[in-house]
Order: sequence, then structure tokens, then C-alpha cells
Amino acid sequence: MNIEFLRELCEIPGIPGREERVRAHIEGSIKGLFDEIHTDAMGSLICTRKPTKTSKGRKKPTRVMIAAHMDEIGFYVRHVDDQGYLWLNPAGGFDPRNLFSRRVLVCAQKHDFIGVMNPGGKPIHISSPEERKKVPETEEFFIDLGMSPKEVHRKVKVGDFVVMHEPFIEQPEKIVSKALDNRMACFIAIEALRSIAKSKAASAKHACEIVVVFTVQEEVGLRGAVASANSVGADVGIGLDVTLACDTPGVPESQRVTKHGDGVGLMIQDSSMIANHELVEDLIAVAKKYRIPFQRCILPRGGQDGAAIQRAGSGAKTAAIVVGTRYIHTVTESLHKKDLQAAIDLLAAWLPTA
Repeated sequence: MNIEFLRELCEIPGIPGREERVRAHIEGSIKGLFDEIHTDAMGSLICTRKPTKTSKGRKKPTRVMIAAHMDEIGFYVRHVDDQGYLWLNPAGGFDPRNLFSRRVLVCAQKHDFIGVMNPGGKPIHISSPEERKKVPETEEFFIDLGMSPKEVHRKVKVGDFVVMHEPFIEQPEKIVSKALDNRMACFIAIEALRSIAKSKAASAKHACEIVVVFTVQEEVGLRGAVASANSVGADVGIGLDVTLACDTPGVPESQRVTKHGDGVGLMIQDSSMIANHELVEDLIAVAKKYRIPFQRCILPRGGQDGAAIQRAGSGAKTAAIVVGTRYIHTVTESLHKKDLQAAIDLLAAWLPTA
């Protein structure tokens, strides 16, 4: 795996509605993989790879849409006060318990600025025990840029965006980063297509038309995928995303969803989609054939872009390929390298059979 490429993807700032930097980096990295590339009106990058072999008994090739969203959770600046503090509006779902004392990157029109984010209130030395028990709401957090109020007002405007500013870390078995949700999926799609393109084996040729869509605004309601899925009109859809891996202290085993190291996840049901059972069995058959480790999973709450493909137009057979990720929607999102590799291998092996 090209871990350095995954690092680049994760560290680029791009929240819902401001994915342009991620899109530009992806577009510059996929030359030769696709026959057609264009950006739709919402900003999703739609990449089409034509069949490399003829399909027997079909008048036209099966169109497979793979959706991987580019956006990460973040904030928009909603107010700059007289003291130069920035107040925020979330773009995506945050647990305020994970927001204390964070370094952030404020992406303004001309420059990016590193700041610190904290909630309003007293520090530990002068606060009461009751005050220290309170968990602030998201809107109580502000950013200090360490500039004079005049300079802040000159450089930062309402509508500029903010992401967490933390490094990508490679551990012996794991990868830890902000924005693995869902740059990991963008990485999987590209690596799988690279594998297919580089292979000289007859088994890597595909009769289907592959449309990979790097979507926008998933974290605020699958918005980009809805538009692109209706445009693509797929016969078959695959949503690529993270899912929970709650195989950690304090979570009952029955609620862990996936387990690190047990392989790629095949999502049977989440709150946005029930997967097509025949398609899931096809994916399982491929995984077994090539000895790719996999785990079946159900997510009680949460969804992914596959739901938009499933419902677009007259509908499509859809499944979700997921990678179990610990500590989702934090700066310590963590996945197992074996599970990531299994997801790449499964997608690359299945597409020639679609």
C-alpha cells in the first residue's frame, strides 16, 4: 500500500462544501486510470473507466458506481468577535467531549492559520467542582489565533472553514489520523483501480463500466451522492466508507460492529440502507475464492453514500464495503492495515466479476 498517498489525502483540509483541495489532489493522482473525468455542479469528481473486455449476452455493459466521499467533519466560522475570537458552526457530527484543547487549521481565503480551540469558561485552577463536570455544547467552543483583533478581522471572514490540525501516525499494525473518514475510502478506490490497471492477468479485465465518484457533502446528509447517483444511473452500487470498530474497553461485545484485524466489513444493514443480499453473497464468494478476510456487520445508527445509489432513478443493487475504524469522528481515528488491504483486494477482485 502507498501509505504516503493515504497520508497526503488525510492531511488535506476539506469539509462539506469545501472539498476542492481534496478533489484537486485526487484528480492529479489518477492520470491514466480512467477514460473520462469530470466534476459535477455540486463538486463531486466523476471518473469513468470503460470495459476492457466484451460482456457475453448483454446488450450494454453493467454500470457499477463506487462512491467514496471526500469531505471530513469540520466547522465554518460563523462570527468573529471584537476580541478576535472565532466562533463556529459545525459541518458534521461532533461529540463535544472530543473537542477540548485542540489545535485547528483555519482555512481563510488567502492563507491557512494554526489556532487553538477551547470552550468558554474558567480553567481548572479557578473553577468549582460543579463547573468542571459540565460538558460544553459545540457552540461554546471558540478559536484563538494568537493575533491582534485587527489582524484577525483583516485575515479571517465569516464562511472560512476549520479542520482539526493533527498529524497522521503510522503504528506497527494501525494507522491513526483525522479524516480517515473518509479519505480511506478514496484511497481504497484508487488503489483497487491501480491494481486492476497494472495487472496483465486476464482475470483483471472487466466487462462492466466502472464509475468511481468521489463525492461531496456526505457528512451532512449524502448530498453529493444523491446528485451524482441520479446523474450516473448505475445498475450496481458500492458504498465505500468507514464503520465502527468498538472492540475497545467499555463497549459490550454485542455492540462492537466490527473487530480490528478480522478483515474488510460487508455492511448488511445500517440506518440508511439494507444491502442487496445477492450482491453481498457475490462479494463473499469472491472473498472466499481469494482468501480475503471479511466480516459481516450491522450498524444500528449511521449511513453512507451507497444509500443514495440504491435509491437513485429506478434503483440499483447496492452493497457497502467498509473498514472498521476506532474512535470515529475524532483526531485519533484508527484502522488496521490488514483490514484496509483486504478492502482494496476485495474491490479489485470483485469488479472484474460484476
